[in-house]
Amino acid sequence: MGVPLRQQLRVGAYIARQKLMGRKRYPLVLMLEPLFRCNLACAGCGKIDYPAPILNRRLSPEECWRAAEECGAPMVAIPGGEPLIHKEIGEIVRGLVARKFYVSLCTNALLMEKKLDLFEPSPYLFFSVHLDGLREHHDKSVCQGGVFEKAVKGIKAAQARGFMVNVNATIFDGYPADELADFLDFATDLGVGISLSPGFAYERAPDQEHFLNRRKTKEFFRQVWRIGAGRGRKWNLSHSPVFLDFLLGNQEMHCTPWGMPTRNVFGWQRPCYLLGEGYAASFAELMEETEWDKYGTGAYEKCADCMAHCGYEPTAANIAFANPLKMFRLIWKGLRTEGDFAPEIDLSQARPPEEHHERIVGEEMAKLKDPRIAAE
Repeated sequence: MGVPLRQQLRVGAYIARQKLMGRKRYPLVLMLEPLFRCNLACAGCGKIDYPAPILNRRLSPEECWRAAEECGAPMVAIPGGEPLIHKEIGEIVRGLVARKFYVSLCTNALLMEKKLDLFEPSPYLFFSVHLDGLREHHDKSVCQGGVFEKAVKGIKAAQARGFMVNVNATIFDGYPADELADFLDFATDLGVGISLSPGFAYERAPDQEHFLNRRKTKEFFRQVWRIGAGRGRKWNLSHSPVFLDFLLGNQEMHCTPWGMPTRNVFGWQRPCYLLGEGYAASFAELMEETEWDKYGTGAYEKCADCMAHCGYEPTAANIAFANPLKMFRLIWKGLRTEGDFAPEIDLSQARPPEEHHERIVGEEMAKLKDPRIAAE
């Protein structure tokens, strides 16, 4: 399952409207985090390092619907934490689908079979299952045995009920290229779309040793693509050819952090889904008052190695819209896996990293002095 044509046309029409209105910054996907709590504790995750009162916070269905309408992006991705823990997740999703938003419900699938009755198949809904590789690799990645088998079982159960399913894989340093190729073969044969993203170095993640740097990312994915070509495989990837060309180092890009804005229990996160350095009270405030030029590869040291799809797929979408012939050439000719890499972005003028986590947590805890709220 790649991106459905109906969804592609909707997004294309949306981009065209933004261009006609002269907007330079606009969202494509709302990253809606209704909670941070999770039923796993992955070593590469930076989303669960909060005190219990914050982990116990939840966005209400009304807050979720209001955020989607305020943002106006045609697509809503619901990550977390683990969204299926949320007691009102069925109501949240139903409300978004009723409002004609395309919804990607992200899950580790531990609760997937149990919760399927909360949802109805729809062209506006698909499950995005976190699956970092085949059995041994995935279970090691999530720090718990048996998760791969439960995830695959959940995927098959959802498919049997008529739901569309995607898998999303985060790739860390030390992943053998042939094993990733095996996983891509497996997922394609399973009949799901596949999203890939190089592991971004969450500053609060317990494991800080296995995040890919920029050059390693490009070399690694070229190697994977050569293996695929040698096998004669065409993988079912849910990415634009422009983004994949960037991932293989054939062109350089700057990220578009406002392309996938994040709304969570703190508010509207600045500057992007992967980097939380402050919060805005409204979407308009996020877009108008964030100092966007302070972030991104070449501008900020924390962003130096990021090549994650949440920052660069919006850039790729803008490139494809402005130059569709470039995209069609990539589709026709395929992706280059040999030869020189595109010149790297200069990192010498990037400003040093700042620490904001403790301040943000302290501010949020101060809001939760009421013991009734903290105990929820």
